[in-house]
Amino acid sequence: MARLLPVLALLLFTTAGAFADDKPKAASLTPKEIAEGWILLFDGETTFGWNSKADDLAGTKKPELSVKDGSLRIAGSGHKTVRCNTEFRELELELEYRAEKVASITLENRGVLVHYTMHPSEWKKFNVKWSRDGCECVNDGDKKSFKGDLSTSPFTLSLTLPQRAEATVELRNVKLRPINSNPLFNGKNIDGWKVFQGDPKRAATKFEVTKDGELSAKNGPGDLQTEKQFDDFVLQLECKTNGKYLNSGVFFRCIPDQYQNGYEAQIQNAYLQDDRTKPLDFGTGAIYRRIPARKVVSNDNEWFTMTLVAQGAHFATWVNGYQTVDWTDDRKANDNPRQGLRTAKGHLSIQGHDPTTDLLFRNIRIAELPKK
Repeated sequence: MARLLPVLALLLFTTAGAFADDKPKAASLTPKEIAEGWILLFDGETTFGWNSKADDLAGTKKPELSVKDGSLRIAGSGHKTVRCNTEFRELELELEYRAEKVASITLENRGVLVHYTMHPSEWKKFNVKWSRDGCECVNDGDKKSFKGDLSTSPFTLSLTLPQRAEATVELRNVKLRPINSNPLFNGKNIDGWKVFQGDPKRAATKFEVTKDGELSAKNGPGDLQTEKQFDDFVLQLECKTNGKYLNSGVFFRCIPDQYQNGYEAQIQNAYLQDDRTKPLDFGTGAIYRRIPARKVVSNDNEWFTMTLVAQGAHFATWVNGYQTVDWTDDRKANDNPRQGLRTAKGHLSIQGHDPTTDLLFRNIRIAELPKK
């Protein structure tokens, strides 16, 4: 059965106004927010992770999407849309906005519409909680809510310009936190996981739980697999590499009963020439052998948080809240992910790479995404 996507749309109307001067705030997260799983949908520097398109009317063009003074700027008219490429499920969302003309924020799910007004000039705050219990929204102090299960369709964030009025909207500090995830690791034992035993030469890693409730992986190679299988999901975890340039990864959509035959979210904190935009061996947050991380954010010997979203052919990763990958697998469908697009369910696995492997994991949690 077809489902409508819940969309957060910013519809711009035609009341005049002008931007006031305002000192920009850098897009950033606190260590506490990073540990809680918050991610930035806009990095404050680039349009990475966003796309724009025009409608089907003849002569229309894509809206102008740019970054200025730490703000994401969308300008144009004519039923044009700017959208975050990644979909989520249940979440908390916070952002700041300003518009040169009066604008309206519209929340939509299965025909349910809730409108809010954005006033010109001054920066305003907008917060929303979107969950199986309904919607709670605060727009510049004005709180509204409604009940209803909003978790049955994926959630996207988009901005739509009006057909006849030229307008500009700015966004900044756009951050999101997935909620209502299910734990995959209980901090006491490895219930729900199994060590791959199909090849004795690939069973050297010792997986055990530390006295602090962390999952330790030492030595390698080896493979610890979830008993449950997943296809579309939001996965979050914390990891620490206890050594320099250690190599590991989290595999997903793996072919059952095989050794690490799936996509891999890479763990490798090395980079070239003191330049974090030049990752070695694809870099932490990469989809290994498919797309490198655009920046190495994490450091060895320090805890970092990784977020991985898999939705159909689209994959996105964040490390410490910074988006490192936004990639669509456009290969032909294939049961083997090494040879083509695999959308079927498969287990997750934690990699013991080699004899130097020495990593810790904690707060491993997942929220399954509904099909479109």
